[in-house]
Amino acid sequence: MADKVETMHSTQLAGHKPNASTQQYLDIAEIRDNVVILKDGTLRSVILVSSINFALKSEDEQTALISSYVSFLNSLDFPIQVVIQSRKLNIDAYLERLREAEKIQRNELLRNQIGDYRQFVKELIELGQIMSKRFFVVVPFSPLSNKAKSFWQRMGEVISPGKAVRAKEAQFQDRKKALELRLSLVLGGLQGMGLQVTQLDTQGLVELYYTVYNPDIFLTEKLVAMDQLQVEAS
Repeated sequence: MADKVETMHSTQLAGHKPNASTQQYLDIAEIRDNVVILKDGTLRSVILVSSINFALKSEDEQTALISSYVSFLNSLDFPIQVVIQSRKLNIDAYLERLREAEKIQRNELLRNQIGDYRQFVKELIELGQIMSKRFFVVVPFSPLSNKAKSFWQRMGEVISPGKAVRAKEAQFQDRKKALELRLSLVLGGLQGMGLQVTQLDTQGLVELYYTVYNPDIFLTEKLVAMDQLQVEAS
């Protein structure tokens, strides 16, 4: 009897074909209209922020920056997330331009100098392991934080996470407007500190999360444009 049960169990396993998509293991349900929609129904906007060399500022400038930053944080009644992304510096495009300039250069001396310089830069990056840093601020919005609605109204929107946002365009636009109000406040506060800020569009968001979830291959397997992506339907 035991042998028969084991045989049946083995047959079931042999005929089982995994059909689960990797998308089901991600927190992201959809990226559209410059907004990240999570499976719990919350929204995210991402801002790319420039950096400031704080050490090179004078004491008065440092004090003013700290004061501005404190005022900015105190002006917020919602959480934000600051993310620092470190990646190996990618200068493939720059090296390719040098290679093209070397090909079309008629002066042999200049051509040799371009080739030597290109090789020097390539070796410097490879041996030095030079890293680039990018700074992001993530602005969230949750239907539970919408104080204009009652608790039970807000809870009703969260019972069917993700599906409600995708199914009802009016509901998505309503949440997006609330997110944009927060986004405008954060953008103004960061610009007030002398920082350069850019909201990531849909293509930028897809590329960002592609590099986050594929840290080992994103340099060799480039992401195609949005209109050329083939997305598996859920």
